[in-house]
Amino acid sequence: MLRDDLRTLWTEPRPPAAPVRVRRDWALLAAGLGGAVLEATLRENVVWRPVAVVFTVWLCLLPLWRRTRPLTTVTLAFGSMVLLQAAWLVAAPREPVGLYTGAVVLVLVYALLRWGSGREIVLGVAVILATGTLCSVTDDTPVVENVMGIVFLLLPGVIGAAVRFRVTAHERQLEQLRSREREQLARELHDTVAHHVSAMVIIAQAGGVLAGTDPSAAVEALKGVEEEGARTLEEMRAMVAALRDRGVGAELAPPAGVADLERLVRTPGGRLRVDLGLDGELDALPPAVDAAVYRIVQESVTNALRHAVDATELVVRVAAERHTVRVSVGDNGKRTGRGRDGYGLTGLRERATLLGGTLRAGPGTDRGWYVEAELPRARSESGVHSRPRR
Repeated sequence: MLRDDLRTLWTEPRPPAAPVRVRRDWALLAAGLGGAVLEATLRENVVWRPVAVVFTVWLCLLPLWRRTRPLTTVTLAFGSMVLLQAAWLVAAPREPVGLYTGAVVLVLVYALLRWGSGREIVLGVAVILATGTLCSVTDDTPVVENVMGIVFLLLPGVIGAAVRFRVTAHERQLEQLRSREREQLARELHDTVAHHVSAMVIIAQAGGVLAGTDPSAAVEALKGVEEEGARTLEEMRAMVAALRDRGVGAELAPPAGVADLERLVRTPGGRLRVDLGLDGELDALPPAVDAAVYRIVQESVTNALRHAVDATELVVRVAAERHTVRVSVGDNGKRTGRGRDGYGLTGLRERATLLGGTLRAGPGTDRGWYVEAELPRARSESGVHSRPRR
């Protein structure tokens, strides 16, 4: 089992999307260089002052590559420490060589476990331990102090590993949430297609019965099958972007939509007055878009009831335009500065993206919190065309 764990650690990839350099990297460099200059100027007992300054400047530059080259930066930093320790042994000065600003090397230890691959972590920790052991053996510091020094040196790495685990767990939760949203969307699309197919079968059966006695009725039945088939193809185009677990069953029931918003906004207890406004042709939306509008309003109303501070009114607007449907929900509560963009809104963003739309959420200009979404009335797929409805 231990061998399997080590093999898993060795093959662990780097975390994705590691930033190359950000603003705080340059701030860290400026602070390190400034500290080195001040320390070299003000301290009187600096051994080998030029060497100590050059060495510290070298350590301050290495963190610029700590995310993209974590093992390389650790090896260069601690390798240079070994060379400096060897020179110190040969010259045998009375005091250690270096500046206190060289503690910037702790940032490299943090970055090794935060951004390195499993192989880089194992090799980098080995370099750190070997350097610490060599320095402990070659000086007169008590063993307990040396051990505590190595523990202190590795502490940033423990923090980096903890941050990495937390971020990975959060990303895994978000991915599971996106998968559930895709599955729910696919189930709703499946139900819609099943309704259309059922109608086609019933119309076709009726046409077969009437074909011998009333040919005109059979022709009308064929037209009905054509219309239902066109609607079915239109809805199935949206299923290309969604995945569904085949082991999950589906009930043949239409999902809630715009027609159910009146019932939804009757909030229990009356703490918030909901102003619902519907504009445009909303009775002929594709079922997937219809269900998405309902889910966006439902999640927004739920968030307002739970989190809106001192809010008295919630404004809900759904407007159908020629090619899009716009949804906006906003409350008049206080702007507390605390974001409410949790897992629910993340799932709605995934649903809007699958349908080819967008969703934005954030604090309002003056007060409260707002959610805005724009969804296409019909999803177009390259190279796929269906007959227009009659």
